[in-house]
Amino acid sequence: MTRETFDGLAAEHLGRPGVTFGRIWHNEGLKVNGRIYAMLVRDRLVVKLPAAQAAELNANGRGVPFEPSPGRRMKEWVAVADPAGWRDLMDDAGLYVGGLTT
Repeated sequence: MTRETFDGLAAEHLGRPGVTFGRIWHNEGLKVNGRIYAMLVRDRLVVKLPAAQAAELNANGRGVPFEPSPGRRMKEWVAVADPAGWRDLMDDAGLYVGGLTT
């Protein structure tokens, strides 16, 4: 169920400017302007969000900090198991990462 949900939501993002879908580390996910913003890892949506939003998701139990390996937390990244809010989180992540400048 989660794979199908993610794939359907990812397909919606592909029509947006600068968005691509492909292999990210050992998973598949979305990038905007070459920057990763969403992927499916172990049946959880992993997204990059502003630090305050990620902290709120973690604090209220909707998400957990994303660790690609034990003890290596990635700043601003959160993993969310419940697909009910994935659409909004993917939208937020795409807008956030798409607006980042180097």
